[in-house]
Amino acid sequence: MSQYYNPQRTRNMYEKDSEKEFRLSRGKIDNFIACPRCFYLDRKLEVAQPPGYPFSLNSAVDKLLKKEFDIHRANGTTHPLMKKYDIDAVPLSHEKMNEWRDSLRAGITFKVDGENIVITGGVDDVWVKPDGEFIIVDYQQAVSVADKLRL
Repeated sequence: MSQYYNPQRTRNMYEKDSEKEFRLSRGKIDNFIACPRCFYLDRKLEVAQPPGYPFSLNSAVDKLLKKEFDIHRANGTTHPLMKKYDIDAVPLSHEKMNEWRDSLRAGITFKVDGENIVITGGVDDVWVKPDGEFIIVDYQQAVSVADKLRL
């Protein structure tokens, strides 16, 4: 068996009537939408999916964008990319921003009423418009949309 793939999942399995919290990430919800059967095998029958390839370039871009937007957050200014794409917003300055970004240890959680399900996730950034509306940002998706707008 590969050192990178252990098909027998042993934690965070769904048990409906359990008092134990079942944590469900945005990525796992995406997996369910893409293939409900794969999700069921993974979270109910303990057959994990093989891991994807490491995304070193994506991680580096993500880290650099966070640093760059943090400069504008500290200064209360609009990033040049936001100006270029007519996004009237500034990066939100909030004491919990680093916590919200840390999807593995903190992130943002939402408990589903009457269930043992907790939706979890992290954000890359939050921007705020002049009217107070928040824009939740995933840099990878934002870059993809920007590329499509250039076509």
